Amino acid sequence: MSFEFTLEKKTGNARCGTLNLAHGVVQTPVFMPVGTSASVKGLTNDMIKDTGAQIILGNTYHLMLRPGEEKMEKFGGMHKFMNWNLPILTDSGGFQVMSLSKIRKITEEGVTFRSHIDGTKYLLTPERSMDIQYKIGSDITMIFDECPAFPITHKKAKKSMELSLRWAQRSKDAYINRDGYGLFGIVQGSVFPDLREISAKSLIDIGFDGYAVGGLAVGEGQDEMLKTLDFTVPFMPEDKPRYLMGVGKPDDLIKAVARGIDMFDCVLPSRVARNGLAYTRNGEIRIKNAQYAISDRQLDEKCNCYTCKNHSLQYLHHLFKNQEILVATLMTIHNITFYQDLMKAIRSAIFAGNYSENTRLGDLF
Repeated sequence: MSFEFTLEKKTGNARCGTLNLAHGVVQTPVFMPVGTSASVKGLTNDMIKDTGAQIILGNTYHLMLRPGEEKMEKFGGMHKFMNWNLPILTDSGGFQVMSLSKIRKITEEGVTFRSHIDGTKYLLTPERSMDIQYKIGSDITMIFDECPAFPITHKKAKKSMELSLRWAQRSKDAYINRDGYGLFGIVQGSVFPDLREISAKSLIDIGFDGYAVGGLAVGEGQDEMLKTLDFTVPFMPEDKPRYLMGVGKPDDLIKAVARGIDMFDCVLPSRVARNGLAYTRNGEIRIKNAQYAISDRQLDEKCNCYTCKNHSLQYLHHLFKNQEILVATLMTIHNITFYQDLMKAIRSAIFAGNYSENTRLGDLF
């Protein structure tokens, strides 16, 4: 038996549910902070948990390069390696091969590429991706797929989608099933309705524990992304979790939940935090702006994160201007807490029956 997904409430197309995984229960909709190399940048595990995070994401590509899957297995997997006792989802490495490797060759077997770190040559196949994620100890494993760039022609998108489907079957065949663990298929097809339908239906025929929408947030813009979700999600099973990969801004999450998405991940909240941008209930704050040099207010007066309870805008502005590394940690704590608070507010609205495609940030807080 794999993990159990329970759908608890539905308002319109928005859903609340629970994932019962090997390392804990996850309430959905959920946002997963990205811990690419077994670390959410700038935060300790206690800091991550204090934000309300229930599950984090690790990355196959990065961990296979350093420290390597054999060492990961020797260390006891990512959970013991980083001393994280809650669930972990791992990306399969397909996106990073596309985005980080300048020299790569795609064949039926897999992808040959050179490391962006030192140029070492690697071959990543569906079977190896499954083996690496098994050694990492991922609660949720993602199939190995090709994530094509955007824009792309229908012909090229079709060829890529069909290759991903063949890799999906190989991933399923190579995956080792265990209680509390699961394997997700990834729907591809770029922005083409017919390709998304074929991909979704074919993945269902293979059979997976959950289904992701891949190949978005690669430059197509929010309108195109939402249109793609509108014609893709209806083909995804009602009784399985649905995951939109690599998305995104708070407004993206709100609108995607309204279309039936349950799970999200993105580097955005931590990345922009390191560059001095905070998300708040009242909009974005760029901490470098001169107006904050004399403000004794908090980033968000309704936020209970460590940063907002202990530090003023003027202090954060001071740290940023002096390039103190502490500011990256404090801003990241706030942003990830904001995302977790947003998901809690979304869940509350769904349970109350007050969620729709017209829901906005101001309606939730």
